[in-house]
Amino acid sequence: MKGLWRRIRKPLARSRFVKQALATIMAGAIRLIDRTNPRVSGSDDLEAAIADYSPAIAALWHGQHLMGPAINPRKHRIVALFSRSADAELNALVAEKLGFGIVRGSGGRKGERDSRKGGASALIALKKTIDGGCNVAMIADIPHGTPREAGLGIVTLARISGRPIVPVAIATSRRKVLERTWDKTTINLPFGRSAVVLGEPIHVEADADETVMEEKRQQVTASLNEATRKAYLLVDGH
Repeated sequence: MKGLWRRIRKPLARSRFVKQALATIMAGAIRLIDRTNPRVSGSDDLEAAIADYSPAIAALWHGQHLMGPAINPRKHRIVALFSRSADAELNALVAEKLGFGIVRGSGGRKGERDSRKGGASALIALKKTIDGGCNVAMIADIPHGTPREAGLGIVTLARISGRPIVPVAIATSRRKVLERTWDKTTINLPFGRSAVVLGEPIHVEADADETVMEEKRQQVTASLNEATRKAYLLVDGH
């Protein structure tokens, strides 16, 4: 059986039909999890935040973002950035099925530019989206970099767009943490309770130099980590 799986898994991964079927199943599971995890007291009001900050840049952490597409209230239009990697393709399809617009691309590790990853074109596309009045969502930390430490990509988007970064943390009381993954991916489970916590918004001035950009990057990291801590405290009853 293992030998058979090794022979068929790559063709299956390339099959558009299989990807669409898996995305449909996963989108349905996310809807179920969201509906069976009512918000606890102390969660932030997303409608109020959308009214106050739109268009804004929602920031989430890798491994803590799986419920992100489910919390968009009243299906407000939002566009999310996903990398061009094969691993991210399925996540992008799921987000599309949950009503998100998609931009593909990512910056290089440690801030270097890599045209093959489409980082520059992705930032331009997201800026145009914001200029059109639409909110966007980005994962703040760099894939396979240091988890829960923001990169400069999201700070750069805030600088060129003039719009705030709003940290978003989502937690559920029932969950499975994949300890061996680099980002400690959290799989949210149904029939518990949930919390959505927003961190302090971060504004980046258009003339921000390297020193200020680094300060803002650290602020994003601190604000999103604090929001994450609060979200887990709420669902765990502490």
